[in-house]
Amino acid sequence: MVRENTKKMRKRSKLPYLIGFVLILFASIYMLYSIGLLTGIETKIRRLLSFNLFLILLFCLFYIFKVIFHDRKKHILYLLFCLGYSIFLLFGANYIHKTYNVIDQISTNATEYYSSLITLKKNKVDSLSKIETGTIGYLSDSTSIDGNQMPKEIIKAEKMKNKTVEYESYVELLNALLEEKIEYAFVPGNYAIMFSNLDGGHFEHLGEDTKVLYTKEKKIKSENANKGSSLEKPFTILIMGVDSEKESLKGSTFNGDALMLLTFNPTTLNTTILSIPRDSYVPITCFAGQKKNKITHAAWYGADCMMNTISKFLDVKIDYYLKINFKGVVKLIDKLGGIEVDVPYSFCEQDSSRRFGKHTLYVKKGKQTLNGEQALALSRNRKSNANKCSSEWTQGLRNDFVRGQNQQLVLRATLNKIKEVNSLDTLYSLLNTISDNMETNMQTTEMLSLYNVGKDILVKASNMDMEDLIGFQRLYLNGYDDYIYDSGVGKNLYEYILYENSVQAVSDAMKVNLELKKPLLIKEFTFDSSEEYEDFVIGKNVKGNTTTAKIPNVVGLTEKSATTKMKNLGIDVVIRYISEGTGTNGSVLKQSVASGTSASSVQEIILTVFKNN
Repeated sequence: MVRENTKKMRKRSKLPYLIGFVLILFASIYMLYSIGLLTGIETKIRRLLSFNLFLILLFCLFYIFKVIFHDRKKHILYLLFCLGYSIFLLFGANYIHKTYNVIDQISTNATEYYSSLITLKKNKVDSLSKIETGTIGYLSDSTSIDGNQMPKEIIKAEKMKNKTVEYESYVELLNALLEEKIEYAFVPGNYAIMFSNLDGGHFEHLGEDTKVLYTKEKKIKSENANKGSSLEKPFTILIMGVDSEKESLKGSTFNGDALMLLTFNPTTLNTTILSIPRDSYVPITCFAGQKKNKITHAAWYGADCMMNTISKFLDVKIDYYLKINFKGVVKLIDKLGGIEVDVPYSFCEQDSSRRFGKHTLYVKKGKQTLNGEQALALSRNRKSNANKCSSEWTQGLRNDFVRGQNQQLVLRATLNKIKEVNSLDTLYSLLNTISDNMETNMQTTEMLSLYNVGKDILVKASNMDMEDLIGFQRLYLNGYDDYIYDSGVGKNLYEYILYENSVQAVSDAMKVNLELKKPLLIKEFTFDSSEEYEDFVIGKNVKGNTTTAKIPNVVGLTEKSATTKMKNLGIDVVIRYISEGTGTNGSVLKQSVASGTSASSVQEIILTVFKNN
């Protein structure tokens, strides 16, 4: 009996060793899996670490084998080692894994679209299910996912029997809703901010006057999705700012106000940086016939449309995009403890929630540390806001170009501050902050491969500013102001017409940095020591080779004269005669295309001519 009890105790005494081994086995496998996720990062170190983990695992297996089959005495040190080593591995593996998940969350190979059904706030209906009567409006453009395709899908899925009306533009659609010609309208998510500053729209109080009854999300695989590779070759990345009322990108449609295109050469560490004016008048690839319009409107059709539009007019392939929520910028910079910026002028601006009054931000000219709200205000500022602040804060030039330069200042200052991060906890906190406020088509493996570039930069930049190490080459799209008729709004709108030679100069500079074109060698260089040095900005002072042909007003002209003018623009003319009414015999009474319309978007025009027989 005593022998049997002794055998049972010996068997039980082996159990802790088995538990210890299973614990180490699980922890080791978890750590090996986590290390395997970090593709491209310190490959030699990862292999050495994995080999050592395997050796320790073999040692534990050998030890437990001896314990089980040779019935050795209990070793408390072994059990303590098992516990401590397993906790260490589990903690490290979990940290690696959750950091990887945060990075992976930023990556996407699909574009998210949000379509919201809205109505006037005074409407008593408060949900889609309660809609019984009333007219619903949406876009007529069948290529618009959130403006046409999704609304039709929702109407069909919800079996809605309401009368529907199609509109050519969001301006017409929203005006119809506000004027109560229709009861409901389908618009993109984040519509209130998207259309608040829309030229010709007068929708400043749209968010206050309307309410959302229903929102649907749809993911569509991006045509610009990447397979995932190491970023060892030069690449381009488009940074797009999302102005949202929310603390997340989810449900926030990109509005196209902040556009910055960068090319980066990992070998030379040279970077070209171009801020693209929101009013640049270019062909929009997803518009019917690639009709020219403000580049900001390309955002209504998603990131793919914006990337393709910019790629087309600059003749440069865009590899990646990065969407950043402005509210996330505030949180990121605050996490960094602020950024140092030499503010070019004193200004006042609304806060991240677009509030003036007691929330107004005042930032003085000069070198200083800006918090997140102040940095965002500098990035947004393009108006003097003279009706909001005193003259102390409204002096100096303000426009879209100035705003682009300010955004570059903030970007460079942020990169410079990030290089000072030396704590894993701080790094994880930063990643966790941006994960909900950032989206990119760059795959996780590609983002991880940035580690090698970043490490090289940090080693070299330990005693210098980031911008001194990385060659930031500023580019500039030069052009001139003009007013062109917009059929969607029904009047002439301000457009920024780009000089073709300036566009070409910018394109060439990008191609040189991407190693797609050989640089031109400057053989002569002169300077005057009495003149203040000014950075050379490619494309800034370049003009020429741009014509903005517009449809003239030919009403009142003779048939022959009007026809000649149109044919000189390469436009086919159809004449329709009428004999009723008043007018000079043989004169044009009406033209089918409004004067001021871009001639490049018109193939045919109908002229109504008075002919008294």
